[in-house]
Amino acid sequence: MRTIRVGKAALLAVLAGSLAACDGSGNERGGETAQTGAPAQETAVNVENGSDTAAYEVLAENLNTPWAIAMAQDAVYISERGGAVVKVQAGNQSRQHVKLGKPVKEEGEGGLLGFALAPDFETSRQAFAYHTYEEGRERLNRIVLLREDDDGKGWSEQRELLGGIPGAANHNGGRLAFGPDGYLYATTGDAQDEASAQERASLAGKILRIKRDGSVPADNPFPGSPVYSYGHRNPQGIAWDQGGVLYSSEHGPSGSPGGHDELNRITAGGNYGWPDIIGDEQKEGMIAPLYHTGEDTLAPSGMAADASGQLLVTGLRGQSLVRFASDGMRKETLVRSEGRLRDAAVKDGVVYVITNNTDGRGEPGNNDDRLLRLK
Repeated sequence: MRTIRVGKAALLAVLAGSLAACDGSGNERGGETAQTGAPAQETAVNVENGSDTAAYEVLAENLNTPWAIAMAQDAVYISERGGAVVKVQAGNQSRQHVKLGKPVKEEGEGGLLGFALAPDFETSRQAFAYHTYEEGRERLNRIVLLREDDDGKGWSEQRELLGGIPGAANHNGGRLAFGPDGYLYATTGDAQDEASAQERASLAGKILRIKRDGSVPADNPFPGSPVYSYGHRNPQGIAWDQGGVLYSSEHGPSGSPGGHDELNRITAGGNYGWPDIIGDEQKEGMIAPLYHTGEDTLAPSGMAADASGQLLVTGLRGQSLVRFASDGMRKETLVRSEGRLRDAAVKDGVVYVITNNTDGRGEPGNNDDRLLRLK
């Protein structure tokens, strides 16, 4: 077991070093779609951050810019931004090809992003994906229904559920998750057009809610619209606590002032203020965040809720897994030694995390990126 010990002084230095613009800009590293190599050897690691300790095993490695974790009964599926899905099962990992009606456009923060298994996946073998594509000279995003091939070696698109979601080199959002109501939720970024987040007719800068067939639920807050909440900059995480309350993690602005990453409690029809307000600023009709980082940066991406309703949020620039109480109070840091972290999932009380050091903004190690299981 490899053990890493971080003293309090060193920890404070690391915390201070997390000041930076949220998730940056520019191109990200491309991925491959070939079969992976031999199964990753499980390695246990202890990380001590002051009084906090997390131990974990490495379940998969050599992932290519992984983005989302999806948990099945006996397997873990991980989307890769280049357009593949890695399946981790019984100590082995394989890279599955994804056949789509429109090619994945991997550039900047775009590519194959969100990936969520259908609630009845064990029988239907269906999943839902969010990916960037090009139409003419326009960059867009779409949500599609996939089915795992009978031989288990790949996925095939069944139909498009929602297309034409504004996209750009950065700020594509992209998280998919099924809520306790059985509907599919998706986060979208402002596609580098700040004003669009306040335009309810636009799908940019929103959290969307649709049925499995792509239709709009009758009780959505804006009749006939998939928009569930608006005024978001670049939300990349959503999770529900044990009471069914929805939360979102969101990237704050770059530049000056920078930071101001957010943790929000989401209500139907809520306006979360971007670009009109950030941080503690107030404006009538707009909802301030439960928590924000001030001028510090976490660059939050995926998130999950544990059995006690606490929220686990991954940080890219913050390079950490942070636990929050449901009231937005920051609790503790669980992982801070593996670089950029992209997504988290909880299954049977166990936490899973993927690193994101091969995205062009990190410093990948020899076996990056990896799937970690906290013990």
